[in-house]
Amino acid sequence: MANASLSESHLRKEAGPIGLMFASVSAMIGSGWLFAGLHAAKTAGPGAIWSWVVGAVAVMLLALVFSEITTMMPKSGALVHMSYVSSGVMVGRVWGWLLFFAYVSVGPVEVEAVLTYANNYIPGLVDPQSGVLTAMGFVSAMVILAIFVGLNMMIVRYVLMVNTVATWWKIAIPVLTVVILISLSYHPGNMTITKGDGGITGIFSAVATAGVVFSLLGFRQAIDMAGETANPSRNIPLAVIGSVILSSVIYIALQFAFITALNPADIAKGWGNLHFSGITGPLAAISITVGAAWWGAVLYVDAIISPGATGFIYSTATSRITMAAGEMMSFPSIFARVNKNGVPVAALILTYVVGVVFFFPFPAWQKLVGYITSITVLTYGIGAVVLLHLRRTSPEATRPFKLAGAWILAPLSFIVSTWIIQWTGLETGNFLFGAIAVLFAVYVAIYYATGGAQKAPFGWATGWWLIPYFGGLWLLDYFGPKAMGGIDAMSFYTSLVVGAVFSLLILWLALNTGLSKEETDGYLSRITASAGAEDGLSL
Repeated sequence: MANASLSESHLRKEAGPIGLMFASVSAMIGSGWLFAGLHAAKTAGPGAIWSWVVGAVAVMLLALVFSEITTMMPKSGALVHMSYVSSGVMVGRVWGWLLFFAYVSVGPVEVEAVLTYANNYIPGLVDPQSGVLTAMGFVSAMVILAIFVGLNMMIVRYVLMVNTVATWWKIAIPVLTVVILISLSYHPGNMTITKGDGGITGIFSAVATAGVVFSLLGFRQAIDMAGETANPSRNIPLAVIGSVILSSVIYIALQFAFITALNPADIAKGWGNLHFSGITGPLAAISITVGAAWWGAVLYVDAIISPGATGFIYSTATSRITMAAGEMMSFPSIFARVNKNGVPVAALILTYVVGVVFFFPFPAWQKLVGYITSITVLTYGIGAVVLLHLRRTSPEATRPFKLAGAWILAPLSFIVSTWIIQWTGLETGNFLFGAIAVLFAVYVAIYYATGGAQKAPFGWATGWWLIPYFGGLWLLDYFGPKAMGGIDAMSFYTSLVVGAVFSLLILWLALNTGLSKEETDGYLSRITASAGAEDGLSL
């Protein structure tokens, strides 16, 4: 065992900036590249190019904030625990739930991606007009998700070994798709067609609802591997910035190739009514239409490999998040247990059951993408609070990477996370914040009914800011522009200003109700001394 430990320690120092960057790129090019171009074009028209630029900048801000925090706690799974550092047990447990629901929904969305493309050669899986799963599609989805989860009990180590090969595949296929589409069908005039493009609202709405931010959130891979590089102060920011830039360039090129490859007749009724034969598998359908049927066949294969691999890995990741939540008592302790083979069976069963539930309110890829974007960005929002709290309470702590201008960039990242949640719209907000409210109410009732107050403090004093935070986010959705589902009490630009002011107020509340230096240092010591719930797993 000692030798294995020493070997692992050695390997952890071998990850350079390129290896870290490729880990992130592999996670960023999943089902998003198969569908985001279509949905972004339908939402924003040619303005979808700008949606990717906005998304890249937003994700970069979030990523840089986490680069500092994670290099302070270079342990896999630190994200599960770090929310305790600034605001204590109440916030930590709520964030454990949010992380679980953010991760558990990725497997289902990748299953929906597989089935949506497969509908072109196995008709009847999804409705070709809406992309919603049919009855046969629901059954197929439950079976595929069961396979994802079931395989986690047997062969995870073998799947992780092929990550490098998979990454090259994931980069090569989109790049070659760009070259083939532009070579065989190039209509630059499509870039000037603005009918039904959604205007400025469409550009920002596409960021959150068309899969733009969803596609770029995989940057966390490099951050999760912070403990595996000898020079995190250099390698982490290089990997994070490099992965976001590389993936963004690929996605922007794909968006341009998709728009210019379209037959102008397909856009005659406006971008919102864009439709063509085989649209449930958009890139493959266009490839076949322009005369590259062989490449369309390759894309149908990739539509199984890319989302399938991502769904499998995230099923693994969800079980580890569940274990961490069980360890920190956000979930019952049974979910922290593993069997004699080291498999978290209870956590995997929960992953499957909750994953199946997600097919019902979100039976189509784009519907689920909006939810995933919203809740994942919400989980990243805590980064600004933790970073600034540590700057204030623990300025002497070692920071292998120290973010320059943190007191400007961290608040900006918090504002951006609020904006993205606003852009997902009221429908997503109703589900997300309604679910949080119900879960929190149940948790509070159980806590007091079982005598929890006599066992440990609830954490109201340092966590009460969550109530105006979540409530305010929902109100921003409710009073927001009609184009995003609100009652139109605020114009789009007014909603941005109000959202920014609201974010700064909540950030101020969170920082001024945070833990003391002694309490913060205690949590920091626990995190840095432990291996973390996800130790040894690259997410």
